[in-house]
Amino acid sequence: MLRVGLTGGIGSGKSAVAARLVERGAVLIDADRVAREVVAPGTEGLAEIVAAFSDAVVDADGALDRAALGAVVFADETARRRLEAITHPRVRARTAELTAAAAPDAIVVNDVPLLVEVGLAPTYHLVVVVQTAVSTRLERLARDRGMGRAEAERRIAAQADDARRRAVADVVLTNDGSLTALHDAVDLLWKQRLVPYEDNLRQRRVVPPDPTELAGADASWPEQYARLAARIQHALGSDALRIDHIGSTAVPGLAAQNVIDVQVAVASLADADGPLADRLASAGFPRVPGQWWDDPRPAGRGRWEKRLHGSADPARPVRLHVRLADSPGWRYALLMRDHLRADPDQRAAYLLFKRDLVDAAPEAGDSGTARNPWFDEEYLRAEQWAEQTGWHP
Repeated sequence: MLRVGLTGGIGSGKSAVAARLVERGAVLIDADRVAREVVAPGTEGLAEIVAAFSDAVVDADGALDRAALGAVVFADETARRRLEAITHPRVRARTAELTAAAAPDAIVVNDVPLLVEVGLAPTYHLVVVVQTAVSTRLERLARDRGMGRAEAERRIAAQADDARRRAVADVVLTNDGSLTALHDAVDLLWKQRLVPYEDNLRQRRVVPPDPTELAGADASWPEQYARLAARIQHALGSDALRIDHIGSTAVPGLAAQNVIDVQVAVASLADADGPLADRLASAGFPRVPGQWWDDPRPAGRGRWEKRLHGSADPARPVRLHVRLADSPGWRYALLMRDHLRADPDQRAAYLLFKRDLVDAAPEAGDSGTARNPWFDEEYLRAEQWAEQTGWHP
């Protein structure tokens, strides 16, 4: 099922987004509600908190006194970590139970206020951030919650700032306008991205890149790669020996197809054919059908075998190349990237070559470059550069 992480600062309107997604058909799991549930009266969680911090953190009705507990842990790092060791595993376990109970074709939205702060972004297929100007948030907190300005500013400052949230966001919903405008944005996201993403994920269907034109260089490509790499690392763990951003989008300033090329190094391609392929597919990176290899450099040295995966996300095409660590194909991908990064003349020549190629055969795109003699020449130039500079992967 598709797992979506939803977050935003206090007063941003995150709850309004969550409610609209539920209206559209999403299954909502509210982290705050789960956190209260696992320490409700009579639970093991509450009993362990009392054992750790005394019954001074329980009110007259036997419920957790959150203000009293906050006073104990707010300025004590050791106490806070002790509390987190009690609550976080229980919240994770309960969230997993609720997720497992959803239908196989569900779109499960986890509303997590501290998603960024606790590093949960890589565990979701997609992260949606609701972003609102601080001035608007302050007005809402005063109007809707009766919160004084000083308290509102303190709470906002205690959370991640907008820059940290944007760094993990696949989607940013700006909520400085009307509720109608926000609903329209949520509805568009649901229809154009979430629903097709869920269907692609369940069918293990890859979204093909658009080969018809070169996009202008996008300064956000490295950030997009970083989010993808974090998900891949979470899915594969230590079986991913190394993950790299390769291809044209890894070269700053270079126009390219709007597709992120990712290289994953593995210990053996046999491993890539088994559980690793399933784990990648479950994380949103299904395998591309067929047999795949790279043409060797220089030509005539036999094929460089690899496995190829893509993305199920309709808004973020990916080519994920799974190659044997330290193999010639693995090394060549890194060498060419680094040489083009270092040599502006060759970068410019490559761009002209790519544009000519796309104009001549737009359906081929970047993939049509593989057998062109230009790459044998570039390989020799890159090897000479590597020898002169002492480059190594």
